Amino acid sequence: MDADSIRAAYRRYAGFYDRVFGVLLASGRHAAVEWLNRRGGLRILEVGVGTGLSLSDYRKDNRVVGIDLSTDMLKVAQDRVARERLDHVEGLLEMDAGKLAFADGSFDVVVAMYVMTVVPDPQGTMAELERVCKPGGDIVIVNHFAAPRPGVRRAVEGWLSPLSKKLGWRPDFTLDSMMAGSRLAIESIRTLPPFGLFSLLHCRRGQGA
Repeated sequence: MDADSIRAAYRRYAGFYDRVFGVLLASGRHAAVEWLNRRGGLRILEVGVGTGLSLSDYRKDNRVVGIDLSTDMLKVAQDRVARERLDHVEGLLEMDAGKLAFADGSFDVVVAMYVMTVVPDPQGTMAELERVCKPGGDIVIVNHFAAPRPGVRRAVEGWLSPLSKKLGWRPDFTLDSMMAGSRLAIESIRTLPPFGLFSLLHCRRGQGA
């Protein structure tokens, strides 16, 4: 995976993303935002905001900044914010998740939904999410992680792996590879519909980190 192939994939998806993937991936998106909405007064960074499907669901007493690598997806999100008058959205920026242009500790919470299988450097991206999160803050990941044991699902993931560039994501992506070298503490992980193909992962940055 590289930035150009990611942009190309999501240029193709932008026009129909909401109608297809918006429905297929709704359960993970709702689960993450429901978790985040337990508290107000937060500054939240949504990494890979895409077309902004989740933006209207955030509590209005939270401020949300969204970033994405795809200009085409961001254009849809910007139109959504204007149309729905989402005043709690602080900004939508074109940015590489592996090179965030924010100061250390800028956000109370960082959320990345269906992103980590896409980015060129997952470990570097996780380090950036940790860096811009305040000490003691939360990082919430919704993602597909490869099956931990041999079986039909792992075989299918391996078969799809060579198609990663065309798909725009890595079917054989593992939790261990994403967390390699990370100092984040895993607080919880639970599987999500449909069929347990996706997981909601909650990590916390240490107070002294």
